[in-house]
Amino acid sequence: MIEQDTVKLLRECDAGIKMGVSSIDDVLDYVHDETFRTCLTECKNKHIKLKEEIQTLLDEYHDEGKNPNPMAKSMSWMKTNVKLVMNESDGTIADLMTDGCNMGVKSLHRYLNQYKAANEKTKDITKRLINLEEKLAIDIRRFL
Repeated sequence: MIEQDTVKLLRECDAGIKMGVSSIDDVLDYVHDETFRTCLTECKNKHIKLKEEIQTLLDEYHDEGKNPNPMAKSMSWMKTNVKLVMNESDGTIADLMTDGCNMGVKSLHRYLNQYKAANEKTKDITKRLINLEEKLAIDIRRFL
């Protein structure tokens, strides 16, 4: 049970990171404020570093990880582009990113509760990912 829950939790973190990095990439070219751009870029780099850690663990379990749900990814991309066409401002981007962070935090907490038997190292990675998402949402509030 421990191994099964560990792999499932790692997969969800993997998918969440891929979704987060993709979302940041979708908006980065539209950001006007240099401080905001730096904040997003640094967060993206921390996500990538955590992704590498997750990939190492997934490799140990001979698992390829998980991609984000294609429907969720498409809906996110569409929402982002529609909102940016209507109002290409840093406030709009901060709003979109805050919503994404909040959804990620909510999902990751749900998976932590669902996969209680996961090993402590995987739970720690999940908590660090949650902290990254929460910190980004706080850091970008000034751009709302």
